[in-house]
Amino acid sequence: MTGALHLIPVSLGDAPPERWLPADVRALAGRLDTYIAENAKTARAFLKLIGTTRPLQEITIHTLTDKADAAQIKAWLDPAKRGAEIGLVSEAGCPAVADPGAKVVDAAHRMGIAVKPWVGPSSILLGLMASGLDGQRFAFHGYAPVEPGERAKQLRAWEQHSARHNQTQLLIETPYRNAAMFATLIATLKGDTKLCVARSMTTADEWVVTHTVADWKKLPAPQLDKLPTLFLYLAR
Repeated sequence: MTGALHLIPVSLGDAPPERWLPADVRALAGRLDTYIAENAKTARAFLKLIGTTRPLQEITIHTLTDKADAAQIKAWLDPAKRGAEIGLVSEAGCPAVADPGAKVVDAAHRMGIAVKPWVGPSSILLGLMASGLDGQRFAFHGYAPVEPGERAKQLRAWEQHSARHNQTQLLIETPYRNAAMFATLIATLKGDTKLCVARSMTTADEWVVTHTVADWKKLPAPQLDKLPTLFLYLAR
C-alpha cells in the first residue's frame, strides 16, 4: 500500500496557529511521526506549537540541506512506498513554493507516492490578494541582485516586462535589507508604477499598502527593518 507525502504550511511569523492553519491540518500534522524539513529547529518549534500525539523526541526529522542528493531523498521517501505518511515543511509558509522542498515533491511523483497539499499561509498569494494589482498575470522572482547597479537594472527590466504584459512583479529581500530595497524601488521605478508593500502577513505586524511610486515619495518610508516583506509592482 502506498502512503503519502503531506505538504504542510507553517507560520509566517508569531501568531496563534488557529489563525493561519485549519484544525484538520493541525490534527494531521500532529499525528505524523516523520518529517522532511528545511530546518529541523524551526520544524520542532512548529510541532511544539500545534501539539503532537507523541513526544517530540520520537518524531524523525530529516533535514533538507544542499547536500541532500537524489539518493538521500529517495531513502527518506521509501517508507511511503510501504504505506507510511511523511510530512514536508518549509521554514515559513507553503512547502515547495519558492522553496527547496520542490525537489522532494518531484521525487515523490517519480516514485509513485501520493502528494497531498494542505491549506495554509502563503505570503506570495496573501500579498497578491491584498495588493489590488493584477492577480491574473504575475511572476515571482525571489531575490533581486544585491549589487546596487545590477539591482536597479533588474528592477527596471522587470518593470518594462510588467508594462508590456500587464504582469504584476513580486520579489522578496533579506529582512535587514528591506529598507534599502524599498529605497531602490522608489528611486528606480516610474512615477505611475503601482507599488505594494506587504509586511509580516498573518501576524500582529501585518501591514499592506499600495500607492503609485510618485505617491510613495511623498510619504515617510515604512518600517520594514527585520520584518518579512513582499514587494509587488505593476507598471502601466
